Amino acid sequence: MTYLRTNNLLSDLHSGFRVHHSTEMVILKVMSDILHALDSGNLAVLRLLDLSATFESADHTTFLLRLQKSYNVYGTVLNWFTSYLTRCRQYIRTTSSSTPSSVFYGVPQGSVLGMILFLLYTADLLLLIEVMV
Repeated sequence: MTYLRTNNLLSDLHSGFRVHHSTEMVILKVMSDILHALDSGNLAVLRLLDLSATFESADHTTFLLRLQKSYNVYGTVLNWFTSYLTRCRQYIRTTSSSTPSSVFYGVPQGSVLGMILFLLYTADLLLLIEVMV
């Protein structure tokens, strides 16, 4: 996160998993923007985008490429992320266990890096929104 903040790689609109960027602040900003538009005599439209499936559908190859192109991550650090994502395995266990299989999609949940990976994977969406506004 320090690297992302220091190099100004996060949009001001991206509030997820950031210090001093709470859900309440986002709601207040949205409400303020809507009320300002209405007070100015403009029409306000709110579009919502559900990104919950992104955790399960994030493509590892696309994500690793995005780390290089959007965040200038190469060398050892890129190798760390590659190892972290490509070593993911899953299996089913009841009375016996199935054969482990590789996981090619999804952000590992329940880890320290999971939230940061999600933030980086979805950050380009905010760039598109900023252009549209």
